[in-house]
Amino acid sequence: MKPRVLGFEPRTIQFMPVPPDPSKPPAPPVYMTPDEFEAYRLVFYEGLTQEEAAKRMGVSRGTLWRCLDSARRKLAIMLAENRPLIVSHEPQRS
Repeated sequence: MKPRVLGFEPRTIQFMPVPPDPSKPPAPPVYMTPDEFEAYRLVFYEGLTQEEAAKRMGVSRGTLWRCLDSARRKLAIMLAENRPLIVSHEPQRS
């Protein structure tokens, strides 16, 4: 995998929803990679075009698009299913 340029120090970031019923066990988390998070941040937070974001990350537009698409899907799952989100460079746990 080609290295990506990130505008932040990779660390584990967790977003935990308030459970609608605290007596139920928590839903399994959704895992996002730092490069997916960075693609999403550059395009939707900083307002860069996909081409500008790809250049900033040092990847092709196609790679940026795949990271962005994956990040959008994971955020949609997190919100629709009220699941935790974990951004981590560590491998996903089973």
